[in-house]
Amino acid sequence: MSSVQVQCTRCKNVFRDRAGRLQDGYSRQCPSCEVVLFFAEDSQHPFIKRAMRSARQARKEMRELQAAKLAAPEPEVAQSRRFAGRTRSAARED
Repeated sequence: MSSVQVQCTRCKNVFRDRAGRLQDGYSRQCPSCEVVLFFAEDSQHPFIKRAMRSARQARKEMRELQAAKLAAPEPEVAQSRRFAGRTRSAARED
């Protein structure tokens, strides 16, 4: 899963969180200063806005990639040669 960078509103430390988690109503504690950050779509803080926008974009890209994988037929994969180990040659005599 994709992750986005989040900047703490209090200590300005940057940390990462999964894009799937960063949705409206999610809260997370800063690993540095332990302040609780609340993520809301209508937040006025620019750090929260940036994180929400990045997460929304990352989720959109993941959905598009998943849809492209499902829409495109899988190419025929040729049978790979299996390693059978060493075999004795019939012409070899001791």
